[in-house]
Amino acid sequence: MSGNEGRVVLETQDLTKVFGGLVALEGVHLTLRQGEILGLIGPNGAGKTTFINVVSGVYMPSRGKVIFQGKDVTLLPAHAKCRLGIARTFQLIHPLTDLNALQNIMVGAIFGRGLGLRQARREALAVADFLGLRDPERPVAELTALEVKKLEIARALVTRPVVLFLDEAMAGLNIDETEEVMGTVRRIREEGVTLCVVEHVMHVISKLTERVVVLDGGRVIAEGPYEEVAADERVIKAYLGEEEG
Repeated sequence: MSGNEGRVVLETQDLTKVFGGLVALEGVHLTLRQGEILGLIGPNGAGKTTFINVVSGVYMPSRGKVIFQGKDVTLLPAHAKCRLGIARTFQLIHPLTDLNALQNIMVGAIFGRGLGLRQARREALAVADFLGLRDPERPVAELTALEVKKLEIARALVTRPVVLFLDEAMAGLNIDETEEVMGTVRRIREEGVTLCVVEHVMHVISKLTERVVVLDGGRVIAEGPYEEVAADERVIKAYLGEEEG
């Protein structure tokens, strides 16, 4: 374990987001520590994707702060946060279909890091190889469901993030494909990236994460190791019970 491992790299303080009369997030305090894989769970509408959108700069918060590596980055737009090292994938994947897979990854390098075409291509090829995305110059339409997931991760990873938010990156995959992506997530962590994983598949959360935060109604209702969280009556009622019902 390195000396930096375990230090807080990202923190939200009283993070709140209101859309009209709807409170999507309320007073969320969350920390991400260097080198960890944090699980973020909760029922549909709990505020998980809204949280990622606010932290990554897609939305501005109604109240509260986002602290990244000791600096207040709350009001920075998404592209500025990306260049600082905050990257994310999207639950609904929309690759650029007029570009091939490699070119899609290059877009992340160009706009996420400001690279020129030649260097962006080199970086994109390296990330595609790291993720096992074979023959990356194929049209996007020829990619399998697993390869589309890898492409989305690649577009974020090529920005060289310090923190990476994965929003349901394993949704819709079969067991073998899910295991492969879980292995990929672990390898990304081994490269020094801190991850926050949003998933509805509980065996993924239980096997992949060291710590879990549970949202319900935009609020944190539980936090801790998966075994503790899964036994919490509030969580069973709000989320795990929903799966069993």
